[in-house]
Amino acid sequence: MKRTTLTLVILALGLSGFVYFDEIRRKNQPQQFAQNHLNKINQVNQQNQQTQTTKQQIFSFNVEDVQSIDIKTKDYTLNLERSQKLEAPKWSIKLPKSPNPEPAKEAIVSYLTDLLVKGKSESSVSISPNQLSEFGLDKPQATIDIKLKNQKTHQVILGKFNFNNTFLYAQADPVIDNNGNIQVLLVSKDFANAVNRELSEWQEISQASANQPNEQNTEKSGKQPSAEGAKQAEQDTKLDLVPIPIDPNPAHTK
Repeated sequence: MKRTTLTLVILALGLSGFVYFDEIRRKNQPQQFAQNHLNKINQVNQQNQQTQTTKQQIFSFNVEDVQSIDIKTKDYTLNLERSQKLEAPKWSIKLPKSPNPEPAKEAIVSYLTDLLVKGKSESSVSISPNQLSEFGLDKPQATIDIKLKNQKTHQVILGKFNFNNTFLYAQADPVIDNNGNIQVLLVSKDFANAVNRELSEWQEISQASANQPNEQNTEKSGKQPSAEGAKQAEQDTKLDLVPIPIDPNPAHTK
């Protein structure tokens, strides 16, 4: 009898323990589920942060810091220099065959400087120097050299477009790291649009220069004769007014 009672007591304790731990496990399930869900959310946020950090500012200077810009393309080389005067033009352009600087078109220059100051890289990749040709950087379509007022310099080298023609491969202040590699950036196509222009697009056309072709066309049309044309017309008029000499012994008709 005592043995049977002891067995029942042990079974009762075992069953009570099982019920107790089962209840604890059930209570902890919602908490564990919530914790797992929170961990997944944190992982997604971390991935998003990593994606966002790939878009990095290319340079850290301001527009007012830029003193001059040298642009070299496959077609030409030009120099843009900030004026020291407060009045317009704010920028002057010097062409290779022009001995004197000319006013530069401010809107075109501002488009380029805004890109240099605000431009960001979409992503970057580390390559070896012998891979530059794969990105069009061995023979770049354009090179931009920037000189700041504090005498510091920066450089942007523009390569070819990526596989789907949505971005442009570029280098910013290219250096070889300790592993012998070079960083290549993926930047906006606007950089190529900003420098691949006709030379005339960089030049600010004055009002006098704009009127010159119209004056030449007017001369050709004859509406407003030139000084030389007026002089020639005056001489022709004088010739027409010269009296015709009369023969004193006119021939008589028989």
